[in-house]
Amino acid sequence: MMFTFEEPLVLLLILPIIAGGLYLIKKGARKTLILSRIIVLSLLVVALASPFSIVSEVTSDDTPQIVIISDETSSMQLFEEGVGDNVYESLTANTPTTLVRLSGDSSSLGDAVEQYSSGDNQIVLVTDGNSNFGKDLEEALQFAEEVGTTVYSVEPELEENDISVQILGDKTVVIGNENQFDVLVSQAGDEEIRYSFEVYAGDTLVRSGTFTQQTRTRTIRVPYTFKKLGAQELSVKLTPLTSDKDGINNEFYKAIYVVPKPNIKLMTSDTSAPLGNVLYNLYDVSNTNELTNIDDKKTIVLDNRNIRTLSESDVVILKEFVADGNGLVVVGGETSFDQGNYLNSSFEDLLPVLSRPTDWKGGRSIVLIVDVSPSIKQGTVAEDVLGNALFILENENLRDAYAGVIAYGSEGIDVSGGLVYLGTYSNVIKLEEDISKLTSDDLSETSLDQGLLIAQDWLENEVGELDIIIISDGGIGQSYDESLKVAEDIQGEGVNFYFVHVRERGVNDQKDQFTGTYYAEDLMETVDGIYFPVERGERAKLEFEDQDIPDDSEEDVPLMTSFPLIEYNPNHFITRNLEVEGNVTGYNDVTPKAGADRIVVTATGKPVITTWRYGLGRVAAITTDNGKGGQATWSSQMYSGNNSRLISSTMNWAIGNPQVEEGTVVEGDDTWFGSPATLYITRYDEGIPKLKYKGETLELAVTGKNTYETTIEPKNIGMHDVSGYPIAVNYAIEYRDVGLNENLPVLIKANGGKTYSENEALALLLTDAKANSLKSVQQPVSRKLYFLIAALLLFLTEIAVRRIREIREANRERAE
Repeated sequence: MMFTFEEPLVLLLILPIIAGGLYLIKKGARKTLILSRIIVLSLLVVALASPFSIVSEVTSDDTPQIVIISDETSSMQLFEEGVGDNVYESLTANTPTTLVRLSGDSSSLGDAVEQYSSGDNQIVLVTDGNSNFGKDLEEALQFAEEVGTTVYSVEPELEENDISVQILGDKTVVIGNENQFDVLVSQAGDEEIRYSFEVYAGDTLVRSGTFTQQTRTRTIRVPYTFKKLGAQELSVKLTPLTSDKDGINNEFYKAIYVVPKPNIKLMTSDTSAPLGNVLYNLYDVSNTNELTNIDDKKTIVLDNRNIRTLSESDVVILKEFVADGNGLVVVGGETSFDQGNYLNSSFEDLLPVLSRPTDWKGGRSIVLIVDVSPSIKQGTVAEDVLGNALFILENENLRDAYAGVIAYGSEGIDVSGGLVYLGTYSNVIKLEEDISKLTSDDLSETSLDQGLLIAQDWLENEVGELDIIIISDGGIGQSYDESLKVAEDIQGEGVNFYFVHVRERGVNDQKDQFTGTYYAEDLMETVDGIYFPVERGERAKLEFEDQDIPDDSEEDVPLMTSFPLIEYNPNHFITRNLEVEGNVTGYNDVTPKAGADRIVVTATGKPVITTWRYGLGRVAAITTDNGKGGQATWSSQMYSGNNSRLISSTMNWAIGNPQVEEGTVVEGDDTWFGSPATLYITRYDEGIPKLKYKGETLELAVTGKNTYETTIEPKNIGMHDVSGYPIAVNYAIEYRDVGLNENLPVLIKANGGKTYSENEALALLLTDAKANSLKSVQQPVSRKLYFLIAALLLFLTEIAVRRIREIREANRERAE
């Protein structure tokens, strides 16, 4: 047993006790007596130091403390009323329960969860799950779990439908450049709705139409080019043709601030190439071969430059230019990158790629095949099967991967709709939600082969690292032969196999009667896969190598003369509103650095557009030519039609903020009714800036050198002017997100809670709360009594022995 002491310094008193005892022994005192007293006094000193040990105790509470947070904000008008009260009345009769009501035109669920998480209670959220103000709800749920508070949610029943509309897109745009705006239409339910809409730029009708919608959300893309500088307005008005609870969220305003074309420097030997045509059309371009007069430039474009054309002083200038917050775009060709001696140069430090060939053929594609056969219900391992699938999706090295989920019972089921990109948070949340909703198949068959066939179809045309992960209780004997045949075919296509076997002792052993080994283990041995057994409650910690930097091994690649372009990251700023089509016939063979973002690649996985951040600035490498090239043109299709927007998007990403850095620059987001708008001001000239709103001069708070901040509180919906800078005010934010937040059950489950309907909560919530009140508590237990008793027993023993000895000596003397 290990002891800890409250007053460890007291133990130092043992040293003088020992020293005194040794001194007395040396002077002739009785040795046994002195040693006994040394031990007794030492034990008393140890007791005085207050020894204790930590003991784990499992505590339970039949009447757990429960806090009900009832969301009664404006968005809850669509749902059945009184659910929070009903749950409260059901619980308060049996356990201490507190009811907290949230009201108003904003929902601060995260703040409420964090405020009421005390570690000795449990929280029930009665809400639609739309938190739009204050603390992030996911962070608050994580905090609650860390302090020991379990959070549940109750979903009220939707009674009325409602439709809301928004406009998404950039606020600051460049004059003469086509911009893409998205009109997002959301409904609370998932019924069929009809509506007409009109989009206006100022007083000009830009787009109109009538749509039928059956999904929760629909995006309508609206391209538009602004041709006047300064404050502009974009608005949409939606007219519902079916049921709609509230019309306040059927109209939306978006403020647009149009700025002059940014100044860029193009260093090229051929301004007539398609690259030059695109840049001269969209930006204010200066073309020289010297790195001079760049102070007013937003971005520098180097087109097919050999390293010999860049001196060391040029490289220093470029590094300082980018690190200060500007952009650099490096375009390839026959005399740049791997063909321009960039490798191991100081200039290469700036770039997101290494100028050496790579055998990287693409990222990683993973298919999770999840067992939902009846055997997992019989073996009570369903929670662990699904839990392992969720755990794998959280692996940090899968951040650039594509993943899909297939379930199998009596048949294979496409759960995820194919492979989706894990670099996007919303995709991960959706996959986790899909997995959490899986239930056991009631039919008796277990057909792993049917799931494998779907996976084979998904991976047939994929490149890069290809993995199939089967998560099951191992009960695959029924379809073992068929599954083995499909698995062997898939393995021949270069796919790696993993089998996470969730085992429960004595249940569903599923062993081969001849070999005595698990079918799952046999399957993995046959296809050179990895067999990973886990017990109930455990999670499979599979190791995936980071795909950022490939190795240098050589592989034979089929000879190709044309390479289709693929959006590797379709959610990046550069590609999010694009559909890239076309081919390149050549490229510079480079390797993305660790931390770089691959945006567009060829079908063979070769990088075409790669980006990263350098200091405060941005660098993009376009590793194909300018569309004209030298002896042969590699990429003419990249600069024509819709694909030309790929170049402008890359430039806009590198430019960042296109506003001219002179005079007074104002920036600020639009706001919602009832919420203040914050404006950020940078002064590039001498003096203190002055801003006016409704004729009144605003007070500015200094936030840094030449930077200021101020707020306004608009009193009405519509457009507002702050010294020529536009701010749009829309309906209260509470009316933006309508209906149930489909991500809330995933977040609740990920942090140890459950989601109920009202009837489920009335029947089960108290039982679950009691079960979750079982906690292992670390308690300090004092051990000083043991040392006191030991000292007393030793002292009494020493006295008794001495007394017996004295009695014997007295009797002996009397007898003589």
